[in-house]
Parts: sequence; C-alpha cells; structure tokens
Amino acid sequence: MIDTDKLSAEETYKDIIVLCPTCKTKKELKIPTKIINQAKQLTTVSIPSGAVCEHGFQSFVDKNFKVRGYQKVDFEFSHMEFYESSSADMAEPDDQTARLSSQPLFQDIISLLRSYVDDKEILGSGMFTVDGTVLYSSLPSTTLFSIIKEFEVRSEKKLSSLKKMYLELENNQKICSNYIEIQGMRFALVLFFSRIVKLGMGNLYLNDLVKKIRKLEN
Repeated sequence: MIDTDKLSAEETYKDIIVLCPTCKTKKELKIPTKIINQAKQLTTVSIPSGAVCEHGFQSFVDKNFKVRGYQKVDFEFSHMEFYESSSADMAEPDDQTARLSSQPLFQDIISLLRSYVDDKEILGSGMFTVDGTVLYSSLPSTTLFSIIKEFEVRSEKKLSSLKKMYLELENNQKICSNYIEIQGMRFALVLFFSRIVKLGMGNLYLNDLVKKIRKLEN
C-alpha cells in the first residue's frame, strides 16, 4: 500500500502566476515543487481550459519557478500535465533521458499516454525514470506524489528490476505500472484507474499501451 503521508502545502506546492497567451487572463496556480526541482531544464505545464480561462495553453517554467514563455495549442487538454522540455544541444553528453525527451518519439509517447485518459475508467497516466523522476504526468497531485515516493523507495531498495507494479488504494482506485526499455534505458509507464476497474482489466490496458509504444519505436 502506498504511504500517503503528505508534506505541508508550502513544501509541496509553489504559486506561480500564468497569463493566457490568447485572452491575457492572469491567474495564480499551484505547481508541484518536486516536478520543477527534478527537471534539468524547463518544465512544460499544459493547462486545460477552465483552469485559468476558456482556453487551453502551455507554459514553460524554469527551475526558479519563473514562467519563461507560453504556447497556444490546437487541441484540448483534459488534465493539467507536466513534462520536461529538453533540447539535445543543451543535454549533457551522457544524459540519455534528456536526449529522449528532445526527440519526436517522446512527443508521440506523450500523445499516446494522453489518449488513454478518459475521466471515467483511466483517470491519469505518466512516465517516470526508475528512480521516480517525472518525464510526463497527467496524474492527480496526491497520486503523483505517492507514486514518486514509491519509485524512490523501490529504487533505494534496488527493487527496480521488477517488471510490473500493481497497487490498490484505500478508496479502491488502482495504479498499474510496467517497466519498459526505450533506447537502452528503463522507464516506468503508469496508468491510474477508477475504482470500477479491476486489476486484470488494468493489466490489459497496460499491455496494450506497451505494444503501441513498441510500434512507435519501429
């Protein structure tokens, strides 16, 4: 069972002011500090319509929690999303993770993970390094913090050799994770299910996701 001990709100979140690039509406949003601190460069924060105004857009936040830019989008976000914005030119020579996040394959994987979320059965999705660094997440914040902690503990205890992870929360929501190797590095894919989904069905969704990512690599 995931340890759901919570940090104080001040330690867990940072307030930032975002500005819609379309209508110029401003609003203060709470951003998880751990995701920003983990990022090597900028973090892309995808903001769904209704969170600030009627428009969905992306903001780019640096490690000092300063917004460095915005981007209008042609599609609708259903959840607030976080992922690292990387440039191959800025990545360290041996930083394979940063190099992956700068490639079209990574954007294709994000689009695939995004497509699985339907707000009824699959409530969020994510991609992590085996030590818990967030590469992409549309998971609710409390679930996201718990998953990061779970991966960190498993990494410290050298349990990352496990192929899959299944967790059931006290409210019967489920978390299914599958480790996958991409370009010589191991990552963890995560799907977060509502209480109506059985673990067996969650496993089927997860297997289907892995197969589709394998096709993207070819």
